[in-house]
Amino acid sequence: MENNNKIAVIGAGVIGITTALQLARRGHAVTLLDKNQPAEGCSKGNAGHFATEQVFPMADAALLTKVPGMLVNPMGPLRIETTSLLKNIPWFVRFLKQMKSSCFHKGTIALRSLNERALPAYQRLLGDKYHTLISSNGSLLVFEGDESSARQSYNKYAEQDISVSLLTGDQAREMEPSLSSTITSALYFDKVAHSTDPYALCLTLYEQFMQLGGTFKQGSIDNITHTEHGYTLNSNNHKMTFNKVVVATGAASKTLCASLGYSLPMIAERGYHNMLAVNNTLTRPVASSERGFIMTPMSQGLRLAGTVEFATLESKPNYSRAHALLHHASILLNSSLPQQNDNLWVGCRPSLPDYLPVIGQAPNHHHVYFALGHQHLGLTQAAISSECIADLIDNKPNDIDLTPFSIARFN
Repeated sequence: MENNNKIAVIGAGVIGITTALQLARRGHAVTLLDKNQPAEGCSKGNAGHFATEQVFPMADAALLTKVPGMLVNPMGPLRIETTSLLKNIPWFVRFLKQMKSSCFHKGTIALRSLNERALPAYQRLLGDKYHTLISSNGSLLVFEGDESSARQSYNKYAEQDISVSLLTGDQAREMEPSLSSTITSALYFDKVAHSTDPYALCLTLYEQFMQLGGTFKQGSIDNITHTEHGYTLNSNNHKMTFNKVVVATGAASKTLCASLGYSLPMIAERGYHNMLAVNNTLTRPVASSERGFIMTPMSQGLRLAGTVEFATLESKPNYSRAHALLHHASILLNSSLPQQNDNLWVGCRPSLPDYLPVIGQAPNHHHVYFALGHQHLGLTQAAISSECIADLIDNKPNDIDLTPFSIARFN
């Protein structure tokens, strides 16, 4: 058994990497652990969009009227695998309960508290590398119907003090000439940013962590036990003991939380991407309101990402979901796109029924901390979440109320 008076950060996605780096910068001895190499999950294949405008929980009553149409459309933005539906009925019941206006309002306030601080936290974390790795060119949300839908969305965002402009289709095409005539209106979010290579961003942060003397160990952690010496991480008959532990294991967090006695109603909400080797198509992320996907210009080309697929972690990928993204892009863009593309990817978002992450100290374990369940906003909220965890460990004040993000809300 290794007995180290150190901090273990379990999970080497963008949440775990930023947390490990944050702690290492503050002088802590940190070991980062993952069953895979760093940033090989959602952190590698996400849309690259720092979606600070997305302050509304997915559990929105307005969604109910749209769901049937989404489910019957094979090209639609939502699919629920039958096995997943039956297995996760309790999750969906909780999700429906979160649609109450009071829950939606509280969730919006909580998400805003993280999102409005998200990019400044990255600026602090990256320093002079920020503008090299992050493009601050805003984003567009485009609409194909009449202007009323765009106007309603504009009002909704404006009420939350989100910096947004309502554009006509022609104004949107002035900004992005590749957009097709099917687009009738758009919202422009000027304070939003994107990464041209999310994987490279993660690896840059990881390299900084290692340069500060951080340690990385590859291996699957089966459970965590509390002993008189601290917290023991058990893995294939190998044990490592640390005095403090941060759990940042994304969609695979349920088992580790359960080993400590915490219930975590998490679902594996799968998303896909289709990477096109085309350049100079767009200069900023463009999301579709009706089609539920986003197109992000990256250093390798144009990444089409999105869709929501509720399926089990063990389910085989349904790559028709990724191919559908190319179909949608061909309608929204007037530029030449490949008719077929096999550079496809699938990843599991760690989603909780209220669509809020778990950030904070374990209620019954003084030196265990959680940073998980960030659903669609893992990349967006990673830096600010890492600051929250580091401040908790260092007993430093933080102006974010972490009460809405406590795991105690499920136990």
